[in-house]
Amino acid sequence: MDNIVDSLNNAYQEFVVAAANVLEAKETSGGQKTTATDTALESFQQKWELFRVTCDQAEEFVESVKQRIGSECLVDEATGPVVGKSGQTTTTGLPPISAV
Repeated sequence: MDNIVDSLNNAYQEFVVAAANVLEAKETSGGQKTTATDTALESFQQKWELFRVTCDQAEEFVESVKQRIGSECLVDEATGPVVGKSGQTTTTGLPPISAV
């Protein structure tokens, strides 16, 4: 999970730097279209796409973890102990299963 967070952070930082470079290039050129502004915009677009892909990968990871946790909770509910009327814990008689 740490590598996903690191990738997301790196992609974000590169995206922010690219945005700053676009603003700097536009300011330097006096708002005119130049090779430097075109290059900065192209880099910005690439970093934006990379950031979006990295966000999608992080979202997929979070969804897979949510599904795994949900499956484990469902299995725990299905195979866990049951409290009887007298307050004593009894088992369902089902062997534990793994949904992972």
